[in-house]
Amino acid sequence: MARIWLLIGLGGALGSMSRYLVSVHFQKSMASAFPFGTLAVNLAGCLLIGIFFGLSGRFQWMTEEWRLFLTVGFCGGFTTFSAFAFENLKLLQAGNYPYFILYSAGSCVLGIGLVAAGAYISKG
Repeated sequence: MARIWLLIGLGGALGSMSRYLVSVHFQKSMASAFPFGTLAVNLAGCLLIGIFFGLSGRFQWMTEEWRLFLTVGFCGGFTTFSAFAFENLKLLQAGNYPYFILYSAGSCVLGIGLVAAGAYISKG
């Protein structure tokens, strides 16, 4: 179990550092108030988690440890939006449309509302 924790932690650290580098690069390249850096990271994370998921079903080298390192660790550190998108895809594939709508809309609306609430509360 300790090995799994270390692999996830290492993947998360690499993902977080990568997120920072990619985000800063895109934001500087675009020179805009639009958050291109975050958008680039979120979209790249979605592509990566999809690739890792696909590989895990095709190749034996993609062991449970590699899958956890790459998806939970790296992608989780890179962006949690990729996990959000992947979970929504699974709900759609299962035909669970009410949960898809609830999860998508609830995450966006409540998430933005809670960020606003946290900012308001912390202002004192």
